[in-house]
Amino acid sequence: MALLESRMRRLRARYFLDRIPLDAKVLEVGCGSGWAGGHLRARGVKQYTGLDLQGPADVVGDILEWPRLGLQPGAFDVIVAFEILEHVDCFEACRQLLKPKGQLMLTTPAPEWDWLLKILENAGVNQRRTSPHSHLFDARRVPGFRVAEYRRFAGLAQWAVLENSSLD
Repeated sequence: MALLESRMRRLRARYFLDRIPLDAKVLEVGCGSGWAGGHLRARGVKQYTGLDLQGPADVVGDILEWPRLGLQPGAFDVIVAFEILEHVDCFEACRQLLKPKGQLMLTTPAPEWDWLLKILENAGVNQRRTSPHSHLFDARRVPGFRVAEYRRFAGLAQWAVLENSSLD
């Protein structure tokens, strides 16, 4: 694990995961090793689903193919997406999977500083990317979502809670 990654996990858990209600139905997109799901389950969240392109996820597949994976529209109170949305444009899929006013909790690089993050990755300070950052965006301007919270973390990353503002 990269030098900063364990500290970042603790900060993400405190800032995002610890505020999720225990009765919430949660989907984590890009669950990877499952650390966030483990944290949520240890807190008592019983309705957690981890989704990733490979195991050990609860659901293995691409979020863009969510109907084929058996996920239901409007089924989730919260979607967690840590360091995934810069890899794939899946906002519409997230919006469709969230209940009205459901929350998308995300972390992603600040677009203008992604070049510096790549240098830090190569130096072994930051987690290495698993695929290109082909979808950099400003989290304050995501169609179909309203910004509930937004902050810059160390100037390099965006941490946001977006609320599904589209009603089907």
